[in-house]
Amino acid sequence: MQAQMLAPAAVLIAWSIVMLFWVAFTRGPEMAKLKNARAERPGEGVEFTKSAGGRGGDLDKLIAKRAVWPSHNYTHLMEQPTIFYPVVVILAIMGAGAGDVLAAWIYVALRIVHSFWQSLVNTLAIRAALFFAATLALIYLAYRAIAVTVFHDPGAFP
Repeated sequence: MQAQMLAPAAVLIAWSIVMLFWVAFTRGPEMAKLKNARAERPGEGVEFTKSAGGRGGDLDKLIAKRAVWPSHNYTHLMEQPTIFYPVVVILAIMGAGAGDVLAAWIYVALRIVHSFWQSLVNTLAIRAALFFAATLALIYLAYRAIAVTVFHDPGAFP
């Protein structure tokens, strides 16, 4: 069941790349507007050739909110899933059960729905509920990773 356990991680990796492109395609036009604003009205907009040491978050105040949402979601996909990936690998190595595979797919599905919600609608109550539900799946997977490693030798704990 190794492949079945690793498949959700592979899909989440691919989804993270999709979100990276979504960020580029939403921020690019907004950044062009900022550059054009500076050309049309000196003192306004941003001169990118002279900007140094900035971060993507610095654009949050300068571009449309809807163009920022995919970037925030991409950042989220680089945070909590860093726990998901090793848990999946641990379970794949130690021997995942069908419930583990199901929980991994639930986690990935909820993260993808969360991405769409945050990038397109972004109401906090629904976003938080999706995040919480995905976190519950991750907690289950973490518990299973502990169970299959710490208690791998049942004879060690009589």
